[in-house]
Amino acid sequence: MYSDFKSHLQTELSDIQEAGLYKNERIIVSPQGALIRVGDGKEVLNFCANNYLGLSNNSELINAAKNALDTHGYGVSSVRFICGTQDLHKQLEASIARFFGTEDTILYAACFDANGGVFEPLLNEQDAIISDALNHASIIDGVRLCKAQRYRYANADMADLEKQLIAAQAQRHRLIVTDGVFSMDGNVAPLDKIYELANKYNAMVMVDESHSAGVVGNTGRGVTERYNLRGEIEIITGTLGKAFGGAIGGFTTGKKEIIELLRQRSRPYLFSNSIPPMVAAAGIRMFAMMDETNELQDKLHKNTAYFVEKMKAAGFDIKPTESAICAVMLYDAKLSQEMAARLLNEGIYVIGFYYPVVPKDQARIRVQISAAHNPEQLDKCITAFSKVGRELGVIK
Repeated sequence: MYSDFKSHLQTELSDIQEAGLYKNERIIVSPQGALIRVGDGKEVLNFCANNYLGLSNNSELINAAKNALDTHGYGVSSVRFICGTQDLHKQLEASIARFFGTEDTILYAACFDANGGVFEPLLNEQDAIISDALNHASIIDGVRLCKAQRYRYANADMADLEKQLIAAQAQRHRLIVTDGVFSMDGNVAPLDKIYELANKYNAMVMVDESHSAGVVGNTGRGVTERYNLRGEIEIITGTLGKAFGGAIGGFTTGKKEIIELLRQRSRPYLFSNSIPPMVAAAGIRMFAMMDETNELQDKLHKNTAYFVEKMKAAGFDIKPTESAICAVMLYDAKLSQEMAARLLNEGIYVIGFYYPVVPKDQARIRVQISAAHNPEQLDKCITAFSKVGRELGVIK
């Protein structure tokens, strides 16, 4: 039975390889950090992790996780409403709500689950979802699971958003959905203008803060802080898997009635195990650290500004960014793979992104800056990019 399908899959895989689009997984044999060791034993500088605050191997978080193993065990073997709710889960939810200035929080195994489980319980065919064209795949999939009417507006295009809001007046309730930071470009959603339009056309707003929490805003509290809208947005989703320690775990935080209904009806929450207690404990400690000092955010902002300035001066085409994401535009998919491979030989670990992760002919290398990077490491990366860029004709 499998032989015909096997042949079909082999053809598909061969086509991907011939197009230069095959994704190879590099092996890392060290903890995540600015300096990592890959499978051949070579040490390289990592510039493609979501480790924005450098907390993935932080000793305080590790100790919090170790202590939780002793006090609360390894796993919970249950979903939340049966016997999967520990005190650590409730404490982490409260910490997240305080951090974002919201009313309540619900935890998920990942933000993919949070986005996948938020729309269907809240909206139906009488309602409308108005989504940014460059929203994350998890938002797109979540919208597909919901029967609400679907509208899409061009990335951060407020004239198009207003056009879609006018069309959506035919529906009962309206929800505007946007990434806080768009992961492939690094631009920040104009949440102030989105909020104004939401008020004008009687709509709610949902923001995915996965790439903006810990990064954007003076204290890293995301785009709601950036635009002085803390506590005003109805729904925020996010992850513990990026700036906040880089492990697993997602969340939805916002208005208490919304969170309460999600606890009753959100399928990824009702049918998935609770996050491990060690992850919850590390998250609690991490949010406490965010309250104690702004040192990591300040360093991240300084590192990012320095890197972008120097890369532009070297002649690279850099997407405008207000985040820790620096998209080095190459446009050609094979070129992005070749440049990433050569940079690895120079001791710089980056990845080329190309269709279908980004639109066709928009291939790039996405450089992600961390508070863990020091000035010497940033300079080494810039020097390597400049050398390989000249070799491949990307810059003169």
